[in-house]
Amino acid sequence: MRMSNEEYKKLYEGISPPSPSYKNIPFAFLIGGGICALAQFFKNLYLGMGYAESQAGSMVSMTVIFIGVLLTGLGWFGPIAKRAGAGTLVPITGFANSVAAPALEFKTEGVILGTCVKMFSIAGPVLVFGISASVVYGLIYYFIS
Repeated sequence: MRMSNEEYKKLYEGISPPSPSYKNIPFAFLIGGGICALAQFFKNLYLGMGYAESQAGSMVSMTVIFIGVLLTGLGWFGPIAKRAGAGTLVPITGFANSVAAPALEFKTEGVILGTCVKMFSIAGPVLVFGISASVVYGLIYYFIS
């Protein structure tokens, strides 16, 4: 079936409901900002406990990842992300969810063929292209300088 761009656009607009951006954008901003404020709270907490700046940053990353995985395991991350959109997906919590959700979904297939195989089905391409881009950038930087 061949259709023109105009026909496809009409079909798409007829099927997909309009996005209420006036509600979604502020909610995404508030949730994303809340995640960042929570991360800043943990950073200040870890710095107050006497950890060095780099250690505190690493501990914040681990804490926020843990919270993202915990919310995914409890089944709360999905409804929050559905409402907040990019507010939850841009911070590191979205990456934690993209690893934990497939692992939980396929756990019935066993540890090896279920959890371990499917764990990186969503996050895998992000890792591959992120690492590949950093290697290319590193090589360019090395040869330029």
